[in-house]
Amino acid sequence: MSARPRIGITLGDVAGIGPEIVTKALASPQLDSHFDYEIIGNPQTPHRTDAKKWVEEGARRCLRGELAAMVTAPVTKELVAPFPGQTELLAHVARRKKFAMMLVGGPLRVALVTIHEPLRRVPRLLTVRRIRNVIELTDDFCRRLGIRHPRIGVCGLNPHAGEGGLLGDEERRIIAPAVRGTRATGPLPADTLFHRHYNGEFDAVVAMYHDQGLAPLKMIAFDSGVNLTLGLPFVRTSPDHGTAPDIVGKGIAKPDSLIAAINLAAQLARRR
Repeated sequence: MSARPRIGITLGDVAGIGPEIVTKALASPQLDSHFDYEIIGNPQTPHRTDAKKWVEEGARRCLRGELAAMVTAPVTKELVAPFPGQTELLAHVARRKKFAMMLVGGPLRVALVTIHEPLRRVPRLLTVRRIRNVIELTDDFCRRLGIRHPRIGVCGLNPHAGEGGLLGDEERRIIAPAVRGTRATGPLPADTLFHRHYNGEFDAVVAMYHDQGLAPLKMIAFDSGVNLTLGLPFVRTSPDHGTAPDIVGKGIAKPDSLIAAINLAAQLARRR
């Protein structure tokens, strides 16, 4: 890959803070200077639904090799329906069934087995293959970062990782068989696993559901977390926050998470 990869940056929902944080991020001295960029979208569009088209356009241009990576500003879920989020939309455009959302913030790297799902559905969605896929994608990502022997911790679903079956049997029936034969360790109690990851014992964590993984990460990287899609044939990152319609037009939106997302996209694109 060129030392100056070309990155497409979508504007997101124009009724949100996307256009503001894109403008601020591109003017920031904290931005990686070793890449070229192209804005995908028009902040003057009267159609919020254009946000979905911009994501699809960016993905197709990445697939054609016109862009080395894409960074997506936030959109509301209704704008990418019937998909629950941009991650799932991108996987559909790229025709990838094996994909995962990872959040990166501070020393934490957290991949999710289920993403935008009601909590009541999570136990039914957990399968050996689905968990193993996320472990494998996480291992591959860590290796692309130069970690030769990734140490991956896998969360249990239930308190105390099921307490030997007393508090639930998903660990014994599903998670343990998924971990078996991989380089990962688990299932482990989530409440202590994140502390161990934060202190350097693990290179990444695989969480079973959205808030299990995002709550600890946002505690330490609320303004600087990055959403990364694993399993795509191109690099895609985004800020780890929503459209924040309540502060649109006030000039107070922070671009920190978007800056981190652009910098990570540039870093990963140069490694491909």
